[in-house]
Amino acid sequence: MTIEFEGFDDIDDIIYKKLVIELMGKHCNIILLDEENNIIDSLRHINNEDSTRTITPHAKYIYPVIEKLNFLDCLTFEDFFKHLPQDINIFNISKHISNTFNGISKSFIEESLNKLNIKQIENDNLKKIFLYIQEIISNTDNMNLKFDIVNQNNKNDYILVPCSSYTNFSLNFFIDDFYYKKETSEEFKAYRNSVLKIILDILKKYNKRLLNINEKLKECENMDTYKLFGELITANLYRFKNENMPCIELENYYDNNKIINIPLDNKYNLSVNAKKYFKKYNKLKNTLEIVGTQKQETIDELNYIESIVYELENCNSIEEVSEIFEEISENVIFKEKTDTYKKKKNSKIKKSSLTKNKTVSFNPLKYTVDNFTLLVGRNNKENDYLTLKYAKKTDLWFHTKDIHGSHAVLQLNSNLKPNNDILIKCSEIVAYHSKSRNSSNVPVDVCEVKYVKKPNGAKPGMVIYSNNITLNVQPKNT
Repeated sequence: MTIEFEGFDDIDDIIYKKLVIELMGKHCNIILLDEENNIIDSLRHINNEDSTRTITPHAKYIYPVIEKLNFLDCLTFEDFFKHLPQDINIFNISKHISNTFNGISKSFIEESLNKLNIKQIENDNLKKIFLYIQEIISNTDNMNLKFDIVNQNNKNDYILVPCSSYTNFSLNFFIDDFYYKKETSEEFKAYRNSVLKIILDILKKYNKRLLNINEKLKECENMDTYKLFGELITANLYRFKNENMPCIELENYYDNNKIINIPLDNKYNLSVNAKKYFKKYNKLKNTLEIVGTQKQETIDELNYIESIVYELENCNSIEEVSEIFEEISENVIFKEKTDTYKKKKNSKIKKSSLTKNKTVSFNPLKYTVDNFTLLVGRNNKENDYLTLKYAKKTDLWFHTKDIHGSHAVLQLNSNLKPNNDILIKCSEIVAYHSKSRNSSNVPVDVCEVKYVKKPNGAKPGMVIYSNNITLNVQPKNT
């Protein structure tokens, strides 16, 4: 597309410029030219040996070279046929025609084959395809020829086909719909990936912390040996002169007086070496106590972070991602990164409908199971609200056993009680909304809501429960 401009320069002389917009998929470009078709500047500069054109300031603009043929130049079927390869068949015809002729897509040819009910390639069928394409291209301006839009195999791809009954065709509507979905999808993916990067950075940090903790715990495995060395040296000080030695052999009275070789620091005497072993033992003993607590805290954080990753991977809208972003923004371990992201992308941050006052409505997934309603939370905050605030104490609570997944509540009333078949169906749905969705056998715990508790200081979505039964089911989303 070329847009021509006319204006005046600084001394009121008329000047002419052109804005060339090249719509060529990933090679799209916008180029500003002067009246001599010299490039003033462009959106994308192209200057490499592999390209037939140079798109840089001051270069001469050359129109793109079209390597494909113009279908309109094929006046007869013979003209069309001679450009097709000898090995053409039903499996590669769409590719060959699309690669040979300009402006004809593989999807259009595939839809044409379906419409013409062509199952194999022979001359008569090739002729039908040629005449069909020719009819469409030749009659696009014919008001008596109706067109319809067909969605190609449920993909985000639309095909233009002739139609006798459609009377209100609007191409702009479908174009607008296509690009709206495309823009929304790309915005959603970009937002989700940005939030996912924040979470994965923290996950990597805590995995590294756990690795360091395990290394310290491994050092603590030998602390009783250091205590033994100290005791044996102290018990045998009377037998040796107070001299420096590289090592010493002593009877281990804890193991039938077997001889044990104890390494020493020959810079110090036996008494000092004994004290150093006791000091190392006490240090590792304190380390074991502190690091043991740190390990449990780190494992709890990792479990929480992994639950967030699971939820994020199952999001389908920007609003759902925003709710998860709001949740992690309230957690101190994410605060630095989320604050930085808010400054960069403030327009993307949307207020969640689930606020702290717990008096607002929320939007869990709803299933009807034999006249019962099953509610399934979509994220940790919604899980908490569903289980601890919204559900009645007598409702039934479901969750996969030791597996990240959604909380679910089966709403009950005094007149109807669920049978075992209903519990299994609900468990199958709950298993589907878990990290083990693709497994064949998933354990699901079921108990009354009154037996579900949230420990003080527990992360969102983290609860403890009792008086439960476990059902092993295959995940189903029905």
